[in-house]
Amino acid sequence: MSEARVYSVHPGNTFVDAFARGLLASAGPEPEALTRIQILLPTRRASRALAAAFLRLRGGQPLLLPWMRPLGDLEDDLFSPDEETTADEMAFGEALAVPPAISSLKRQLLLTRTVLALKGQATTLDQAARLARELGRLLDQAQTERRDLAGLADLIKGELAQHWQITVDFLAILTQSWPEILAEEGCVDPAERRNRLLEAQAHAWRTAPPPGPVYAAGTTGSVPATADLLAVVARLPRGAVILPGLDAEVDDATWQAILDDPGHPQFGMAHLLERIEVDRRAVRDWPAPDQDRCDPARTRLVNRALRPAACSEIAPAERTALAAVLPTALVGLTRIDCPSAEEEARVVALILRQVLETPGKTAALVTSSRTLARRVAAELQRWGIAIDDSAGRPLGATPVGTFLRLVVATVAASFAPIPLLAMLKHPLAALGFPAAAARAKARGLESRALRGPRPAPGIEGLRAALGADAASAHELLAAIERATAPLRREMDRPRAPLIDLLRAHVETAEVLAASTTETGAERLWTGDDGEAAAQFFSQLADAAASLGPIPPADYPELYDVLQTGSVVRPSFGGHPRLAIWGPLEARLQHADVMILGALNEDSWPPQVPPNPWMGRQMMKEFGLPLPERRIGLSAHDFAQAAAAPEVYLTRSRREEGAPTVPSRWLLRLGLFTKGTAWESSNAAMADRWLHWARDLDTPAAEHAIAISRPAPTPPVAARPRRLSVTQIDTWMRDPYAIYARHILALQALDPIDADPAQAEYGAVVHQALDAFLRRYPDRLPASAVECLLAEGRSAFGRLVDRPGVRAFWWPRFERIARWFLDQERLRRPGLTACATEIKGEMHLSAPEGPFLLTAKADRIDVLADGTLAIIDYKTGSVPKKGEVEAGLSPQLPLEAAIAQAGGFASVPRARVGCLEYWRLSGGIPPGTIEPINSGPELVAAAAAGLERLVAAFDREETPYLSQPRPAAAPRYSDYGHLARIKEWSAGAEDDG
Repeated sequence: MSEARVYSVHPGNTFVDAFARGLLASAGPEPEALTRIQILLPTRRASRALAAAFLRLRGGQPLLLPWMRPLGDLEDDLFSPDEETTADEMAFGEALAVPPAISSLKRQLLLTRTVLALKGQATTLDQAARLARELGRLLDQAQTERRDLAGLADLIKGELAQHWQITVDFLAILTQSWPEILAEEGCVDPAERRNRLLEAQAHAWRTAPPPGPVYAAGTTGSVPATADLLAVVARLPRGAVILPGLDAEVDDATWQAILDDPGHPQFGMAHLLERIEVDRRAVRDWPAPDQDRCDPARTRLVNRALRPAACSEIAPAERTALAAVLPTALVGLTRIDCPSAEEEARVVALILRQVLETPGKTAALVTSSRTLARRVAAELQRWGIAIDDSAGRPLGATPVGTFLRLVVATVAASFAPIPLLAMLKHPLAALGFPAAAARAKARGLESRALRGPRPAPGIEGLRAALGADAASAHELLAAIERATAPLRREMDRPRAPLIDLLRAHVETAEVLAASTTETGAERLWTGDDGEAAAQFFSQLADAAASLGPIPPADYPELYDVLQTGSVVRPSFGGHPRLAIWGPLEARLQHADVMILGALNEDSWPPQVPPNPWMGRQMMKEFGLPLPERRIGLSAHDFAQAAAAPEVYLTRSRREEGAPTVPSRWLLRLGLFTKGTAWESSNAAMADRWLHWARDLDTPAAEHAIAISRPAPTPPVAARPRRLSVTQIDTWMRDPYAIYARHILALQALDPIDADPAQAEYGAVVHQALDAFLRRYPDRLPASAVECLLAEGRSAFGRLVDRPGVRAFWWPRFERIARWFLDQERLRRPGLTACATEIKGEMHLSAPEGPFLLTAKADRIDVLADGTLAIIDYKTGSVPKKGEVEAGLSPQLPLEAAIAQAGGFASVPRARVGCLEYWRLSGGIPPGTIEPINSGPELVAAAAAGLERLVAAFDREETPYLSQPRPAAAPRYSDYGHLARIKEWSAGAEDDG
């Protein structure tokens, strides 16, 4: 073996372009010269980026490319492009001896079965699948680092011994059961296979070096087997290792500190050089002729800012040198701190859009935040720009993935309203109808059967809720019943093989998706997400036999767990000059403008989840990399991208309402830029971008539309001539609600799958008390509590079978019943009669004709002195006494006016001597009595006020204003969104 050859590409240069330029210069003019070169790259995406770089440098002209192989996915590609040699045959023979890698889904299912088989483990199927996934990760970690899991038991120490022994006993799955399972399957784990292939290649090249050039480029050798192969490549007669952005200017003390700091960007390369026994001073710059040399000032600044804490002190001479290069280093660098994540996405989209104004200029957003990536892509849609996110989207978040999840969730939930409607309103649901017709039928089913309390489960429950006069909805139900028959049949079995459930799932989804013009298969399995879903089902079907029969009720959760990790990446269609990259991709390529987004802690660097099996000290003793190692890799990605000539650093100060912490790298850079001229100029530039972003959705002054409070003035003939006493309350507080309900005839829809809310609970309590008082109007029965509770059970009906009602509402009613009977025992001696839930009315004279006031009093007692007591039950809040006296809550005074006018048929005309609200909360105390001043002045004032109100609205110019008195606005209105209250009220505040 010859002396090691290691090169580095400066961070300010695009790695793949510099590497390709050097190869083109050294390969020679022959068209086939590049084909003799073998290149080892970190990933397949790096291979595609290098191929694109060759095409860029050749102006798009076709050429024969080198043989590029991803180190992370070698498989059996162990042939040289040249004539086969003894080393090639040796490597190929060793590769054939390595068993195939087990698929990730099959491994997860086999481990799930093993977890479920453990004695004493009360684990559900989905929990077992999640544990299996974590066990697989531990296997990959240990095998990547070449650690034997049998050594876990040796880590037990002191007081941790008992707890750790439980973990070790569980991990016996990996040390005892799993090797036997693998042997039966004739497979090895993916990490173990990769190690063996890398070792075979290293051994072959060490024994008989290949005749052609071999380069390992862009990798830092974080995998030990990869590092060993790099050591061989570096010493091949025509081999070399090309590192991304090695800091060649660092001093010895700092280099030593870097070796002890896993969070430093140079940590990985420092240990790689140590492993392959190469001094950093022997690393040379990669020769790339005709390349624009980048200014090293930015790289020096970033490297200095990210130096280990032990070497952070700045000597006077170094401070002077930094001050000299700082202005140059900050040229082209902009930092923008945005108030919110939404504004950050808008700013990034604006920068990308501005880049397109310059022909040929490129830009890339580099971020590990998938949320920011999705928001930026959505913002760019306003200009009709499609941008590819190379990280892709989770399969479960795509249209096809969502539909497949909804299909199984709907059947598993026995066609409960929410999952059923979500499925029916999905764009892929057609059920053999035209798409528009399917949506219309779904809306009909929704309005007739799915709003309000939940129907009985299953198709038959939906039919019963529909009734007989809904032909279109019944037609839709029949189609649903036919389409879901295969999956319902499997879900009804006590246990079913996973493969049968998968087949039924696919068959049901295809029938549900079929339209009048396309089959379900044509609609489901096309496009990027359809192809990814088909591939997932194919792989899962191949592995399904590994699990055995399962309870079908567990299938939906298992499906969700297994689908996690499946990603859909776009195949084409994005803008050719714009891209969204992950940090790893940006390590080897630059765009003209680099936007480093979401630079907050837990985003960049990403939050490192704790190891579920062992703590930090145990990981260190066992030989697994600490979480800081991932931070170091992320720091290296940041340093590479930040060295580009034109860079924007963006972050949001708040996310989802919570304050964020700037990335540690931003904080370190801020220490060097504080107080400089750049700081003030950057603030002005950041304000400019933020101003433009805000202006995107702010209409120009000449186009601004002032939203004013609605003030409709319908003709008097259309105005209501009859209202109840409770509606009078609404009329005074929010006339627009009366306009919407009684003139426009708009009724609020019931919630979907409604639970018993406060209003429904109040109706049930009123019904129970009414039934009890009617049954026992004179004397209370001996077992009064039991009788009232029996009336309560009858009023609650089937509602009491619901867990929420049984656990929360029914105990409250039991307390109300006892409190109510205590009051009854005190009141009955002074009563001569009691009327309950009684209707009354009173006619008022008005300018445009008679006006009818109606009421339904909860209770009117005739007292022994001949006066009346009017009682109103409230299970919610009670109007304040001041609001009643001010006329804003006139319900009880108006009922008193009706009673004194003889408007309640079964109640004698008499003076009202008592007005009371009974607050029946069921809490502690269960009830309270809140009396209202019942003097004749209050009743007369309420009646006179109503007459004035009716007279005012009998004039056509009187508008139905929305909440004319904001301080007296109702607590809730069904028509607030229609009145656009938030828009005109915000405008009024701004104007004031």
